[in-house]
Amino acid sequence: MRYLTDRKRAQGLGAGREGTHHHWQAMVSSILLVFLVPAFVITFAMGLDSDYQEVIAFYSQPLPALITGISLVVIVLHLMNEANVAVEDYVHGVAEKLTLIAVKAFSYTLIAVGLFALAKIAL
Repeated sequence: MRYLTDRKRAQGLGAGREGTHHHWQAMVSSILLVFLVPAFVITFAMGLDSDYQEVIAFYSQPLPALITGISLVVIVLHLMNEANVAVEDYVHGVAEKLTLIAVKAFSYTLIAVGLFALAKIAL
């Protein structure tokens, strides 16, 4: 039994066949965030009431730098995927494509700048 009308089938507004992939991507990143966010908050809090040199020395150690870098990448990718879903739901046409490109470009730029800054601090 087909649930699509002829009009919907002609317009291609049926299932996108990508829902499972997006769901699993969101689930995996959410599970990672359950562990990464508390680790990042604890790591960030440990360097909070220190002066500049102590913070630089703290983030020069491998564990705080690794936790911060992984947290940055997973958080930004998770937010990018969620923003993509929102854009796909509420924006249509050329504006949708341009907005998706802008969201991805901003997200990857944010990751690159964050990891570059962390590498400058850690090395």
